[in-house]
Amino acid sequence: MAQLTFLGAAGTVTGSRFLLETPAARLLVDCGLFQGYKQLRLRNRKPLPFKMADLDAVILTHAHLDHSGYLPVLAASGYRKPVWCTELTADLCHILLPDAARIQEFDAEHANKGGYSRHNPSEPLFTEKDARRALKLLAPCLMNTDMEPVPGATLRFRPAGHIPGASTVDLEIDGKRIVFSGDLGRYNSPMFPPPEPVERANFLVLESTYGDSVHSPEDPEAVLEAVINRTVARGGSVIIPSFAVGRAQLLLYHVSRLYKASRIPPVPLYLDSPMAIEATELVCHKNTGSQLSLQETRDMCDAARLVADASESERIVADASPKIVLSASGMATGGRVLSYLKRYAPDPRNTILFAGYQAGGTRGAHMVAGAKEVKIHGAWHAVRAEVLNLNMLSAHADSDEIMQWLSGFRAPPARTFIVHGEPGASDTLRQRIEEKLGWNCHVPEHEERVDLGNTG
Repeated sequence: MAQLTFLGAAGTVTGSRFLLETPAARLLVDCGLFQGYKQLRLRNRKPLPFKMADLDAVILTHAHLDHSGYLPVLAASGYRKPVWCTELTADLCHILLPDAARIQEFDAEHANKGGYSRHNPSEPLFTEKDARRALKLLAPCLMNTDMEPVPGATLRFRPAGHIPGASTVDLEIDGKRIVFSGDLGRYNSPMFPPPEPVERANFLVLESTYGDSVHSPEDPEAVLEAVINRTVARGGSVIIPSFAVGRAQLLLYHVSRLYKASRIPPVPLYLDSPMAIEATELVCHKNTGSQLSLQETRDMCDAARLVADASESERIVADASPKIVLSASGMATGGRVLSYLKRYAPDPRNTILFAGYQAGGTRGAHMVAGAKEVKIHGAWHAVRAEVLNLNMLSAHADSDEIMQWLSGFRAPPARTFIVHGEPGASDTLRQRIEEKLGWNCHVPEHEERVDLGNTG
């Protein structure tokens, strides 16, 4: 009898991990990091409740760290079997996982030197060696092609929009079809097609990041134009903490269009993130399914000065002249953007511009909520700069778009599990689906195990 255990992304947005157990196999769908509140991040240090030798396969919906970032820990713990994913997800994991490891190692070293860690010594959750070991396990697949991850099972990835390579997972096993939405993309994205519909499932595991809200209909370029112009007019810089994959490229696209139309002054634009640079080069030089024309792609790729060298990054941080900087990470949890926040957040001439979902407990969430100071590298720093969040740039489907995707099902699943959202968002979406569609929905709790039984 099949069972599904929610080892992450239940009651929170991050840490996506779903354990599917049948008489024939044990599969883990997504293998992500918890982010945000400390009590969530501590779960990353907690061993998974099964032996690695008993796990038959891992399946990834996409490469974002809250879906893939625990793979190095899995590999370091002895897991040696395949990690099934799309080809572009594999490409992006080769960028994201080693970079995440380097940030882990840098932060641990910095904490030990600064003496502000509560652990002595502070150690990274995983190392670059662990990340490289995990990359060897990736088993890239084509979209819309049936695969056999374990004997007797059929796996199909379908495009989900969101970021390059992102997919829904259609898994037929033990006589049942279970669909995992992963992160659904937008229906009006200039870069990627909308998520491909799914017609049937016995069980559906559905994201709800924006399950209680609808994205602003404002034109993102008009908002960016206004923010950049007023910031530069007061002699300030616009610092944009940006997710390295997907969001950074979308921002480059919009800003390049503003430059080309002379709607903003010709101040320098920097992309200061080795991970975002690699992701941008992948988008610029490989077929990622982007809807941009060749000229639009060229304009996007040529818009920014790429800052890979750490010493050049330090020089740009120290330069007080007006500029626009895109730097990871998107929720200001680590990476080079922290150096910019320490320098630019205290100055009211500047703008800190977030561009998407800010998980509870992150610096980004605190700043968007109006925090007057934030703690970075063991010290408190004032926040006097203008702080904004452009949620219309989110790569996540909003509540209306989730409902639009659900309309593609020809019949309701026997049960729909609402995950990957804060409690309010998940429950609001549950209620909407039940009332509008009449589906049987459930919002699972962390580590809850459900019996899929003979339903469906």
